[in-house]
Amino acid sequence: MTTMTHSPIAVAAPPHRRRPRFRSRLTRFARKLPVTISIVVLMIIVVYPLVWLFLSSLKTQNEFITAPVWALPTEWTFDNYVEAWTTGNIAGNVLNSILVTVPSLVIIIVFGVAAGYALEVLVWRGRNQVLLLFVAGIMIPGQMILVPLFIVYFRIGLTSTLWPLIITYSALGLSLTVFMMAAYFRSIPKEIFEAATLDGSSMLRSFFVIALPMMKNAIITIALVQFFNIWNDLLIALTFTTNPANATVQVGLLNFSGEYGSLQYGPLFAGICINVGGLLVLYLFLNQQIMKGLASGAVKG
Repeated sequence: MTTMTHSPIAVAAPPHRRRPRFRSRLTRFARKLPVTISIVVLMIIVVYPLVWLFLSSLKTQNEFITAPVWALPTEWTFDNYVEAWTTGNIAGNVLNSILVTVPSLVIIIVFGVAAGYALEVLVWRGRNQVLLLFVAGIMIPGQMILVPLFIVYFRIGLTSTLWPLIITYSALGLSLTVFMMAAYFRSIPKEIFEAATLDGSSMLRSFFVIALPMMKNAIITIALVQFFNIWNDLLIALTFTTNPANATVQVGLLNFSGEYGSLQYGPLFAGICINVGGLLVLYLFLNQQIMKGLASGAVKG
């Protein structure tokens, strides 16, 4: 007696079962398509200038004059970077920017965080009026005080040093820092500081043990904002820099203009790439802390 084995036969699903799944996928794709296109367009708008800047820094002066703007460099050489770093004195300008930015940033953060803590956490008469004075300082345009400040710095003999830049950047940055730190401290429940006071903690101990650790992301965010404002400033640095040896990066880039307004395009773009590249690396390294700091400041008005 023989037994017959039947091989399994794959049965295709009815077409009416596949169509709803395909339609749902098509619908989801159609919904995401505008968002995807918008992200791609924004990426092109942001990335293309950086790519064009880097490629332009590799071109020779003759290529800038004869070749089209969108043309690629014929030879990929980094001679423009060497010339910008040595002949253009970008190295010295970067050092001056560091010597100006770091002290100004330390003064802004130390006094700004302490003032924000005193104005929002501590209870004393007249603190609201003092906070309004700092807010009023934000509304004063910096261009209005450049000439009076220059006269004062000239009379006391500070115009040939970096001190005018440090003092001016610190004064202009304190108003915004105090206002933002007060908003960040407002988002912390006051019951935390009250409980610490009941446990015997002093004001200074609460500031260093409780306030500073909780404000770490906010401090990094404000420090980075102030860092970019100081580092990228041209007007104040150009006004108070009377000695070419004290020129910052932004002022030093103006040195690539030759006689009768001619520009050395290759070294100029190379210097800009050095400046932008360093700032971009710093931002990519600290972007998570920036997002956390912005989110923590939006918890409570």
